[in-house]
Amino acid sequence: MNDELFDAIRAQDLDKVSRIVTAHPELVNIKDVRGSTPLLLATYYGYVDIAKVILAQNPDINAQDSSGNTALMGVCFKGYPEIAQLLIDHKADVNLANFNNATALIYAATFGQVEIAKLLLDNGADALHKDGKGNTAYDHAKMQGVKKLMEVLGNS
Repeated sequence: MNDELFDAIRAQDLDKVSRIVTAHPELVNIKDVRGSTPLLLATYYGYVDIAKVILAQNPDINAQDSSGNTALMGVCFKGYPEIAQLLIDHKADVNLANFNNATALIYAATFGQVEIAKLLLDNGADALHKDGKGNTAYDHAKMQGVKKLMEVLGNS
């Protein structure tokens, strides 16, 4: 059943995912071999409708994969503001750090996601948090040369 759920998510089979998680809500917190939960996988691929079906079953919104990344962190580097908002609306921790001490805001800055960075800041993200190498989100924006993001982070 576990593989069936992950395969249905990868295939973007909304009906099958819905049937599985409705019949077996406990499966929303299982992990695959990489430590991804169904929510992590769905959000990573940008499947907002599947993410909504999974979220309706109240999964651990802050579950971390084998690197310590959360669904929110994944959408921050992939660039899915709609899903980032959805996760925040479901109480995702905007300041949770992974095993490299990187946060969602640091990922947004590293990958030039201005809209998502604003969203995170508006929802309490700590702009002064430093990753494992001692860099803040502003430092990452500067390294990437994203002036608009530097402005956003410089004003936080």
